[in-house]
Amino acid sequence: MSGHSKWSTIKHKKAALDARRGKAWSKLSRAVTMAAKAGGGNADDNPRLRLAIEKAKNDNMPKDTIEKAVKKGTGELEGESYEDVLYEGYASGGAAVMCLAVTDNRNRTSSEIKKIFERAGGNLGSQGCVSFQFKQKGVIIIDAAKATEDQIMEMALEAGADDVTSSEHIHEIVTSPDVFEAVRQAVDDSKIEIQSADLSMVADNLMILDLAGARKVMKLVDALDDHDDVDSVYSNTDVPDDVVAELSKE
Repeated sequence: MSGHSKWSTIKHKKAALDARRGKAWSKLSRAVTMAAKAGGGNADDNPRLRLAIEKAKNDNMPKDTIEKAVKKGTGELEGESYEDVLYEGYASGGAAVMCLAVTDNRNRTSSEIKKIFERAGGNLGSQGCVSFQFKQKGVIIIDAAKATEDQIMEMALEAGADDVTSSEHIHEIVTSPDVFEAVRQAVDDSKIEIQSADLSMVADNLMILDLAGARKVMKLVDALDDHDDVDSVYSNTDVPDDVVAELSKE
């Protein structure tokens, strides 16, 4: 099971106790703008935009705010000039970490991301130092209490998924990007609640972490995720269920 999914699970459990930060909408809005800028303002023809809008709606972002973000991306409204920047590096202990940021000031963001890596005991690397270990995949997460492993396995594989992995806490469906929408629709049609669904960067080989190692990586993941410009964070780590349980308590 991918490290990204495990970190998401821990975050999901913590979010039930922590107040949502106001900057969440700002990040979602920028994601919509960048998606529209990259592929146009028609969500039917732009999968990246469709996914960004769905995330914004799931976070209860107002319709007019979403529409303004789309228009900023297409140039119909004036706005800041954003660009995607991928940062690659290592957490304490050597785990590979990738961080995608959306920024209007590359120099400022690069300096701040470098400091975050260093303060967490890691180091920012050069372009390409870890990205070769990752491939883009569709990742759909379902709470283990919502369905059995057999139910998820049969439905997902029939819809074209690459793999299904289950743990005590979640079922993780992994797909190629081109069938992600079809598999997600199959889950929706089955009336099984989805915890999260996203296009993610998944590592080919995973580093299994003990509690001490997981704390170190999570310190970096949390700090990066909290940065205003960071859109998503990925690592090549696997966190055993007992370690997830411990981290979720902290």
